Amino acid sequence: MTPFALGLVAIVALALLGLPIGLAMICGSILYLAASGQDMSIAAEQLLNGLNGSYILLAVPLFIFSAGLMNAGTMTDRLLRFCNMLVGRFRGGLGHVNVVQSVIFAGMSGSAIADAAGSGKILIDMMKRTGAYPASYAAAITAATAVIGPIIPPSIPMVLYALISDSSIGYLFLGGVVPGLLMGLTQMAINSWMAHRHDFPVAERVPLREMPRLTWEALPALLMPVILLGGIYGGVMTPTEAAAVAAAYAFLVATLLYRSISLRELYATVLGSARSTAAIGMLIAGALAFNYVVASENIPGTVRGILAGWELADWQFLLAVNLVLLVLGCLLEGSTILLVVVPVLIPTAQALGVDMVHFGVVVVVNIMIGLITPPYGLLLFIVAKISDAPLGEVVRHTLPFIAAMLGALALITFVPELVLWLPRQFGYLG
Repeated sequence: MTPFALGLVAIVALALLGLPIGLAMICGSILYLAASGQDMSIAAEQLLNGLNGSYILLAVPLFIFSAGLMNAGTMTDRLLRFCNMLVGRFRGGLGHVNVVQSVIFAGMSGSAIADAAGSGKILIDMMKRTGAYPASYAAAITAATAVIGPIIPPSIPMVLYALISDSSIGYLFLGGVVPGLLMGLTQMAINSWMAHRHDFPVAERVPLREMPRLTWEALPALLMPVILLGGIYGGVMTPTEAAAVAAAYAFLVATLLYRSISLRELYATVLGSARSTAAIGMLIAGALAFNYVVASENIPGTVRGILAGWELADWQFLLAVNLVLLVLGCLLEGSTILLVVVPVLIPTAQALGVDMVHFGVVVVVNIMIGLITPPYGLLLFIVAKISDAPLGEVVRHTLPFIAAMLGALALITFVPELVLWLPRQFGYLG
């Protein structure tokens, strides 16, 4: 057995035995180094250089912390009342509220799981209390809308993609805006169809006199994406600095303005954010060590040579990438795909002239769809647990949303201008 095959078998075996995938990749990489006669300390060197030399990674814990603060305080409640004022009056109104709040929340957290576990939980409870929405449908639309979170900026997966591709985070963020809004529109269309098919109720209209008050109460939360994106694209701050501003702004709003978070809740938020950051950090560390193994074996060059022999056009390559990532999304966790599989595909994409911002957004959308595709779909398990709905029923109600998102993915893939138009308005020349 070759050293590379030995390391790969070790990673798979350890992961199947229950070891976190990040630790499994570190162990497999060390085994490869030992078997190939290389210095095993190279794994530590790659890990430390990658983590300590990547200023961009500071954005990850800061965005996680800001999302936690919003969910712990009343900021989410105020946003939900504002969204209900906008779209609650239509048939299936709470479903539309679910979509709109995800679009707004996406401009603050960059995490699908934070969306589903925070505001998503509140919306599931609201939909169940009406008695008109099946718990499985409430869970399904919540999982589907949470996918928007990391597509519209800011986005933690896009930060990780920028790390491995050396692309501009700012332009990646801009590239996600139109696709994210497109995903939201397709989900609202599916919800409207389901609402008329199952006669979902029309929510009580918010009186006109209440609208200014609800808008005013939600205004500090609504200003966060304006401050973040305005600061980034106005040249005032980098995306990493914007993540720090987001965390500071969420803290000040929750503690001083809304006064809605206790010391115990603040401690729990810090602790939860630290745990999430440690889990992501371990995965990144494992990917950095394993990527050295991949580079040593020239796997990207081998893959590029095989694909070059097939003489694929760029659109054929993107179609193949979509199929591969969608299948892997059914089996693997999204960050693992992004940090281990995608680096192998990037050299081929560059050789075919695929724009790296376009490719990054396509990759992230694929990975997000993977969060709601069985059998692994992480968001499906989260919302099924929150809603107490049978997982099979949640999956059944999710299928129309998956079909709509696959249609949106096809448009994003084969019409690059949907991704690149907005970055080009801000000076992108790719």
